[in-house]
Amino acid sequence: MTNFIPIFPLELTVFPSEKLNLHIFEPRYKQLIEECAEHKKPFGIPCVQNGKVAELGTLVEIIEISNRYENGELDIKTRGIKIFKLLEVIQALPNKLYGGAIVHYPDNDTYPRQDLIRKLTVEVSTLHRLLDVTKEINSEGTALLSYDFAHHLGMSVEQEYEFIQLMREDQRLEFLRRHLHKIIPILKEMEELKSKIKLNGHFRNIEGFRFN
Repeated sequence: MTNFIPIFPLELTVFPSEKLNLHIFEPRYKQLIEECAEHKKPFGIPCVQNGKVAELGTLVEIIEISNRYENGELDIKTRGIKIFKLLEVIQALPNKLYGGAIVHYPDNDTYPRQDLIRKLTVEVSTLHRLLDVTKEINSEGTALLSYDFAHHLGMSVEQEYEFIQLMREDQRLEFLRRHLHKIIPILKEMEELKSKIKLNGHFRNIEGFRFN
């Protein structure tokens, strides 16, 4: 299925079902948001990688315009809908300040894998404990998916873009688990190092070596 959508390229990755708050200040994107809100239409956020608009992005819907400022700037709340692939970017549209694109929506497996999700949840809890952070992962009453975890794992922009290229839920979950298996041992070593540093200068009760 192909479609034409207005686009708002950003240097970030938006995941389906993710909520994203944005402050809109550029005239072209103020126009885009006002028109999409008025007509209740979604728009696309293609990922910008290394100064270029990448092939994939996410269709998002406007939940609300939270604030309108006197200078025309806006605070908006959005939610990711689905992944798209850019087929053609149209930079100049008649009577518009913003651009658009013809896009294709690839088939994307989002069937819940609860057995894998349970394992991932345990590992994510370990990560957050080591980082001493509290994060609530919420799917708003629906079954948890890999996308619900992705922004809570400290991935780089490049890793997040690699992640949204995966169109099978089991592949995405395995990608996240591999990421956690790399960083959790490093964080555990850091915890041990911190403990050793804290002990420096303290009176320590250590039994001496016995030769006999």
